[in-house]
Amino acid sequence: MSEHVVHVRPDEQTLATDVAAALVERIRRHQADVGPVHVVLTGGGVGTMVLQSLASAALDWSTVELWWGDERFLPEGHPDRNATGAYDALLDHIDIPAANVHPMPADRGQSVEQAALDYADELASAATNGFAPEFSVLLLGVGPEGHVASIFPHSPAAVAAESAVAVHDSPKPPPTRVSMTFPTLRSATEVWLVAAGAEKAEAIAAAVADGTDPIDVPAAGAVGRRATLVWVDQAAAADIRP
Repeated sequence: MSEHVVHVRPDEQTLATDVAAALVERIRRHQADVGPVHVVLTGGGVGTMVLQSLASAALDWSTVELWWGDERFLPEGHPDRNATGAYDALLDHIDIPAANVHPMPADRGQSVEQAALDYADELASAATNGFAPEFSVLLLGVGPEGHVASIFPHSPAAVAAESAVAVHDSPKPPPTRVSMTFPTLRSATEVWLVAAGAEKAEAIAAAVADGTDPIDVPAAGAVGRRATLVWVDQAAAADIRP
């Protein structure tokens, strides 16, 4: 697995703008290869700001496939769903084929377990290895306690082997969610952790420190095959040791 490479920006807006610009560059570079470019989006404050910056980018979206690392198990269009925010910030403003967008299932009366199985099937259907696509870039926010996607410290999701799992009793509401797992996150070519604010500083420092147990701080277990970039503002970088 790759080593952490930390990028510090002075403030949240600069951070979001620079992450978006770097993502556009990565997508363009990977579009030179044969086949689609698979990218995993994240929600949250900075994640949404990144999507807003992407909306004005001059980018060929026809070969870009968009996925989500986790989702709140709520009805379609609910304002708390990551997909709803992504449509408002980005997807409603770009020319991307509907078939290229892969939101996690909404609550339509099925169980959250069935929703996770359905997303696992969709991941497998786009994969050459039968598990998950080869994600070019996988974006993840980081919680104050170190969670990524909906993998919380000491949760069953932290030891799951499936590509996507149901999450119950999330300590951050809403409690019921669907999440990618560590095997899926670690299959990405590049993982980008994105965080801003002083409340994230302790978790970011633990994530990049040697020897941190991902069961305790899940962000420490989110690493890419070729690169792991940690994008933070100065406040979130405050506790990182040289």
